[in-house]
Amino acid sequence: MSEKRSHQFGARVREVREERKKTDQRFSVRGFAKMVGLSPTFISFMERGQFAPPSPQKIIRMAEVLDLNADELLSLAGRVDPALIELICQEPVFLPFVLRAASGLSGRERIRLRSLLTQFGRGKRADRKTR
Repeated sequence: MSEKRSHQFGARVREVREERKKTDQRFSVRGFAKMVGLSPTFISFMERGQFAPPSPQKIIRMAEVLDLNADELLSLAGRVDPALIELICQEPVFLPFVLRAASGLSGRERIRLRSLLTQFGRGKRADRKTR
């Protein structure tokens, strides 16, 4: 992982954690570390970009605690949700095809596709918390 990506991830976590701390003291470094199951030292170094982001599972937990979209936070860390990797392994031809096809869509086309998937009843289950 690049140093720049580590710094961006850590800076985003710190920005949101500090904002939450203004109204909830549980979001101190120590409190946040306890909530996500990491050491305060790790959190401090990670927020400054001196440590690489933790495992995808810990990043997902951070997103839950910070009320952020987990996929976006994982992306900042250069990571992918292990559940997505498992899905791709279960559908090794179809899902990569869909992802590649969707990557060429315009923003408007992506919105239409998302709407269509939601109509099929898949969008709610597939969607992560958004902010």
